[in-house]
Amino acid sequence: MEISNVHAVVTGAARGLGWHFALELLRAGAGVAAGDIDVAGLRKLKLAAEDLPGTLMVSALDVADERAVAAFVDQAWSRLGKLNTLINNAGILRDGLLVRREAGGAGKLPSSQWSKVLEVNLTGPFLMAREFAARVLDEQVREAVIINISSLARAGNPGQANYAASKAGLDAATRTWAQELAPSGIRVAGVAPGVIDTPILEGVSDEALAALKAAIPVGRLGQPREVWLAVKFILECDFFNGRTLEVDGGAVMG
Repeated sequence: MEISNVHAVVTGAARGLGWHFALELLRAGAGVAAGDIDVAGLRKLKLAAEDLPGTLMVSALDVADERAVAAFVDQAWSRLGKLNTLINNAGILRDGLLVRREAGGAGKLPSSQWSKVLEVNLTGPFLMAREFAARVLDEQVREAVIINISSLARAGNPGQANYAASKAGLDAATRTWAQELAPSGIRVAGVAPGVIDTPILEGVSDEALAALKAAIPVGRLGQPREVWLAVKFILECDFFNGRTLEVDGGAVMG
């Protein structure tokens, strides 16, 4: 698929990786429907994209809200024409240990903290992919692609059981949907970034950042553009399907 021919939905586009994906697509002349619960961030994205050649639509979107997802896809279809790309990027963190020692007894990870992460990070991509794929089939779009943004944490990470489970589940969904949708001309693939230099790291101490870098064989944090290059490869390589690319500097090998 030529990038200039892409008509894409990008979720979680108000900051971080989603912000960069949207701007790179617009820079290449693509159409982008950018969704996020952060409306102020979307306004900033619109300003940042003013001089770029692509077409941008921004709208509030809660990916865990079934009706909101359907309405957003309808709006995007109306504004951009036939969509052919979905980048499931929206995600949240609600870190915490399963149990921890406290003065008054064992503290427990709240079930609400577990459920919210699964709701946004796994149910959200399901709702988006289902709505997108249904419209692609109904409108007889010849080729389309769904790209799910996973994480190296899918292999497990202390304090992130909810996040790891959501990303491992998303990987399984990627492989399953790839098999289900390929006969209809829809590819499904994933990208699993490592530690990337985005605003999510703003509250991390210098010492913690140094420890993170030391655990990465290439000795540095990843940059958003490097993750975009993996997304770009999936878009352009029509034979790539059902796999998740790891962009983590070699942090997880084997």
